[in-house]
Amino acid sequence: MFKAIRTDSDYEAALARIDALMDARPGTPQADELDVLADLVEHYESKHEPLGYPSPAEAIRFRMDQAGLTPRDLVSVLGSRAKVSEVLSGKRQLSMRMARALHDSLGIPAAVLLRPADPPADLDWQRFPWKAMVKRGWIHKPRRLDPHWLRDALRDLMRRAGCEADCAPLLRRAPGARANAKADPYALQAWCWRVMELANGTKLPVAYEPGTIDADLLRRLAELSAYADGPRRARQVLVEHGIHLVVEPHLPRTYLDGAALKLPHGAPVVALTLRDDRLDNFWFTLLHELAHVGRHLDAGADGPFLDDLSLRDVPAAKRDRRELEADEWAEEALIPAETWQKSQAGWHPTVLNVVALAHGLGISPAIVAGRIRHERKNYRLLSHLVGAGQVRSQFA
Repeated sequence: MFKAIRTDSDYEAALARIDALMDARPGTPQADELDVLADLVEHYESKHEPLGYPSPAEAIRFRMDQAGLTPRDLVSVLGSRAKVSEVLSGKRQLSMRMARALHDSLGIPAAVLLRPADPPADLDWQRFPWKAMVKRGWIHKPRRLDPHWLRDALRDLMRRAGCEADCAPLLRRAPGARANAKADPYALQAWCWRVMELANGTKLPVAYEPGTIDADLLRRLAELSAYADGPRRARQVLVEHGIHLVVEPHLPRTYLDGAALKLPHGAPVVALTLRDDRLDNFWFTLLHELAHVGRHLDAGADGPFLDDLSLRDVPAAKRDRRELEADEWAEEALIPAETWQKSQAGWHPTVLNVVALAHGLGISPAIVAGRIRHERKNYRLLSHLVGAGQVRSQFA
């Protein structure tokens, strides 16, 4: 028997019963009871839930109306006409400095100004791979059923990621020529939020300066491959230049090797999944994503760049200028084109020739072996030289 939830004691009793039914199997009377109780609880909460705060942009506009202010009056508070426009339209999240200035000048409560921006209203929360996210500890499932728990958990992940008002860009446009057409955009978006959360929670010793990533830096990183702990050394070099390197395994249906993106405050993030735990894959993917930062994100390109590098030879990827540029920078840093053309390793790929070329360039033989395997499309060749299983353990 079911009855309407009218009092707090009814509400608590319904929640307790929901707790007891959480493991009910689909199609059973207990599962039907769980569904009905969840609907009753949601109806009760919709009537008794507090209205909450307005968004920061709404609060600012309301205070401006009260005080007879125009957007021009906020330029001295926020710093520029562009920032005023972005804040009032909800496209820019307030920094702590902006929030303090608005609080001091307009008297808006800090709790309103620092409230995270709401995500776009058209997100289908249930389409996110929440079971996998719970299993990995990205979000936490409550002990008792809350009809809004998934929405709130994902909003909290966005907040930790430092997202601005438009926090779901991948769900609104194609993520690039190297993104697999079979990829689930909700899974890609969730993975990006997780990467941004990890980067956002790590303080680097220096601020990133655009233009830092160039061919010389990529070449210096490539030379670190000669060391057994080269991947770990590469991360330290990037940290010293204000660049985040995040290793996060891919989610099902993302088909990812790596990504290049930026945090809201401008710090670049290079993220790797290591779905192929090999040295040759690590070094090419790392330099490819860094090239995206140096050649494209620093120049104002929209991001992120999401790369399934198994698609390097797909016609659409070959036509994408930015992907070809990133490939060029990575390949040139690892094995310069002139050197490759003169080397015997390319046309006579013996172990001796591979090792000789690697020694001459000061790089790991895995990089040379990986280049040969890719060009010949023979992934059984030189498999003992590509450093299988030697990367993930360095980022444990």
